[in-house]
Parts: sequence; structure tokens; C-alpha cells
Amino acid sequence: MKRFALGVAAAAMLAAGAARAETWDMPVAYSAGNHISQSYLAFAQEVTENSDGALEIVVHTAGSLYAGAEILRAVRSGQVPIGGRYMGAHANEDPIFGLDTVPFLATDMEQAWKLYEASRPAIEAALEERGMKLLYMAPWPAQGLFSKPEVNSLEDMAGVKFRAYDAPTSRLAGLMGAVPTTTEASEISQAFSTGVAEAMIGSGAIGVFQKLWDYVDHFYTVNAWIPKSAVVVNRDAFDALDEETRAVVLRAAEKAEADVWANVEEVARGYNETLAENGMKVLAPSQALADGFAAIGRTMSEEWVENAGERGAEVLRVYRAK
Repeated sequence: MKRFALGVAAAAMLAAGAARAETWDMPVAYSAGNHISQSYLAFAQEVTENSDGALEIVVHTAGSLYAGAEILRAVRSGQVPIGGRYMGAHANEDPIFGLDTVPFLATDMEQAWKLYEASRPAIEAALEERGMKLLYMAPWPAQGLFSKPEVNSLEDMAGVKFRAYDAPTSRLAGLMGAVPTTTEASEISQAFSTGVAEAMIGSGAIGVFQKLWDYVDHFYTVNAWIPKSAVVVNRDAFDALDEETRAVVLRAAEKAEADVWANVEEVARGYNETLAENGMKVLAPSQALADGFAAIGRTMSEEWVENAGERGAEVLRVYRAK
């Protein structure tokens, strides 16, 4: 009878543990080898290992569960509890999501971090309004200028066919005197090989992934902007976790954020070195080109504030005070 009672008790404990255990599917748009996806995977592993089996996060890379454009909606609606998403793509929903893509507002990692510090409360508020919670944000390498022709000043961009993929990049092209041409990411190599595009803004990462050295001679490290992707969680799903598991998730998010910010400059250097090794000229911008882009940045920052309203204006006041 004693052995029987102990067996029943053990079975009950196992059943209770099984009832508490939960699996969260986490869709992300990028391949597993991407440094952003690597950050997501490390975060998920940290949660899984430190929650004593209460919560397992399974990352689904390369858009295998939801396409990138669908991820935020899926988290918001509760179709999945958590996801990783490039936030600049949602600037039309709230301008604060696109602040880090305003050209030449933050042009190095120190400035990018200060911009993030200044904007995080507003980003959190915008997500809370949509039933989501921000866990952390991971930066991409700074965006440079890929160009077939040599570019020493903005005058050299006059009439150049410039790859644009949204309203801000079309506006940027116009301010440069270039001709915007809409090209999807999957069509970049074809666009350059056929002459549809002659220049674009992008990180060294996309240059490596697309092997742009086959079509483009120059990469100027203009550091146009430093975009970020976010890990967001459905608010109800997060609140349904017990207090200890919520703490594990928040600690894992803090660690993942610190790690990815610490490593991104090394990642960027690696991409740029690969471009150079394959024959592309990786160059710092001339002073004239840098000054021209800085003027464009001031114009587009003012335009962003007009669109973002008082909340956006306050964020920029805090950032500039830093």
C-alpha cells in the first residue's frame, strides 16, 4: 500500500508538471544562419533551459510558419504567442515603428542605442495598444550605399536608377536626385544585372547574400540608418504565465538584447570584409557626400515628426538631449 501511494503521488506530480508545461511557437522571417535569427534561437534556448520545463519556445525560421508580413498580426491575434519581426515594415501602422529607419538620424551604434533608449517607451506603448509586449530589439548592421557608378557627392546620384521598396526610400531617392525604381528583395540581383537598378541602400549582409559584387563596384559605408527587429509577445499569453516563468522570459530577453548589440559591429565587419574579398570597393564616403546625406537626414527627420505628432516629437527631443 505504501508503494502504491508513492506511485500515485509520483504520477500526480508528473501529471501536474505536464499540465504546466507549455510550448510556444515563434515564427521569424529570416534563415537560421542570420545573426538576428541566431539571437532569437539563443533567447529561446535560454527560456527553455531556465524555466524548468514550464515553457519551451520553438523558433520557426525562414518564414516557415508565417511569412514576415503576417507575423505581427499573428501575435496580436493570438494565433501564435510570440514572434520576431522587422519593425520598420510597420511604420504605416504607427510612425514610431519606423523611427530607426529615418535616414541619417542615427549613424553609429552608440547613436543607435541612444535612439533606442529614447524611443523604447513609445514603442512599448504602441505595442501595448495592440495587445502586445516588447521583449527586446536586435539591430541590423548599418545600411550603406551600393552603387555601380562612383559617388563622390550627391550630384553623382542625379538620374541614377535607385532601388526603392517603400515610401521613405522613394523619398530618399528623390532628395538625392536619383530615379526611384521599385524592386522586391528577391529581385535585387536581377535588377542590377539587367540595369533596372544602379544603386540602393542596404547592409553588407544583403550584399553578401545577393553576391552583389557580380554587378556592383562600390559600397560606401554611409551608415544611413541602423534598423532593428523586435521580439514581441501576445500580452494575454505573457500574463498567463506564472510569475517565475515571466521572470525567466524577461531575463532571457535582457541577455539576448545585450549579446546581439555587443556583437553586431563584428558581424558588420565580417560582411564588409567579404564584399572586399570578392572585389567590391568598400569605401568611406567623401566629406561632400556625408554632408549631403546629413542635410537629407535633417529634412526627413522633420518630415517624420510632422507625421508622428507630439509623441514622435518628444522621442526626438529626448534622443537629441542624449
